[in-house]
Amino acid sequence: MNPSHAMTLALNAAWEYQLLTFPNPAVGAVCIGEHGEILSVAAHKKAGGPHAEVYALRDAYTILSGDKAIIDSDDSHYIHDYLRSHHNGIFKTVSMAVTLEPCSHSGKTPSCALLIRDLGIQKLYISMKDPNPIASGGAEIVKGAGVACEFGILEDEGEKLLEPFLKWHYTPFVFFKWAQRLDGSIDKGSISSVTSREHVHALRDRCDLIVIGGNTVRIDRPTLDARLIGGNAPDVLIYSRNAEFDRSIPLFHIPDRQVFIESSLDRIEQYALVMIEGGSAMMESASSYIDWCLSYIAPKIGGGTQTLGTVQEDFEVLHAKITDNIILWMKKR
Repeated sequence: MNPSHAMTLALNAAWEYQLLTFPNPAVGAVCIGEHGEILSVAAHKKAGGPHAEVYALRDAYTILSGDKAIIDSDDSHYIHDYLRSHHNGIFKTVSMAVTLEPCSHSGKTPSCALLIRDLGIQKLYISMKDPNPIASGGAEIVKGAGVACEFGILEDEGEKLLEPFLKWHYTPFVFFKWAQRLDGSIDKGSISSVTSREHVHALRDRCDLIVIGGNTVRIDRPTLDARLIGGNAPDVLIYSRNAEFDRSIPLFHIPDRQVFIESSLDRIEQYALVMIEGGSAMMESASSYIDWCLSYIAPKIGGGTQTLGTVQEDFEVLHAKITDNIILWMKKR
């Protein structure tokens, strides 16, 4: 089995939860059977929940043993303890591909490296070494128990996946989001699908600041919350030289939220994960802050008149997903 194939599956799984794991990194993991078959594909879903390796080991154990006792569990400690007590050497011919070196420390969840060591995994394929000094060193733990480790599998792709995590520890990670139809129009009514809007709300739930232009607020009268997933609403910075707004606009009435109306974007520096929403004027004004762009492209034509046509950018596609919309993660070349 080509380890690059397994790592590609792990990377794709992790991208499903990109930024949704804040303040943790997005991580994917795959368990590979004795004959090269894929046993499980998993990802870390949210901070405080099981890591990707734990989900992958849980699902592989269920397939190999037929024991379904933990298949629906999201309790990290319970899964760790159950696998240690019941594995019976079932993992001795199993290998794993992981986008990030398994963590060595125990925090909100137990150490993945110690679990992999105790289960007797045969070999680990790792894309990226963990840059966090608190969590790094997992490979040394498992190698000390005889688990073979190979670093650098699709390393460039693994580094791109990890880029937000590497940045938001020191400076804000900022992404610009927009939805458009196939004709490029970005205005007038709902554009993206319900599932795409739920994804946006899940991202808002993780962000600590949303930035939006004053004209967009006046025209769209948005709420800018995460109600579709029952999540938290971040603070809002309205970028505007005119501080006069109709205070009945819904975004002003969200509990436990701060709303700032300022003619500068300097406030971004006080936050860690920032989403910017708006049109071409907002994109141009915030250009120096934007790390990535996220676009939802709906299979629709007509209904709008405004586009991002005044902006000229050449993007590198970091990840693309096709569902009922096309979802593109991009960065400027």
